[in-house]
Amino acid sequence: MAIIINLDVMLAKRKLKSKELASYIGITEQNLSLLKSGKVRGIRFSTLEKICEKLACQPGDILEWREGDNFADDDVDHLTDA
Repeated sequence: MAIIINLDVMLAKRKLKSKELASYIGITEQNLSLLKSGKVRGIRFSTLEKICEKLACQPGDILEWREGDNFADDDVDHLTDA
């Protein structure tokens, strides 16, 4: 995966429990767990905004790009068809 989610790191730094963050942003703990593990294909900007608001951080504090596996061609095709 090229995009790494460092949400656990920020939760630990802010001494915040996953349950509290999930409740604040309005998603289930299970969905937050999927997000933390990187098993989601995307995140809404509104969700990212709430996460950053609660954790008092920037998106770059929880999202990291690493060279390696990239998006599948199908994931990018719809962006170039616009």
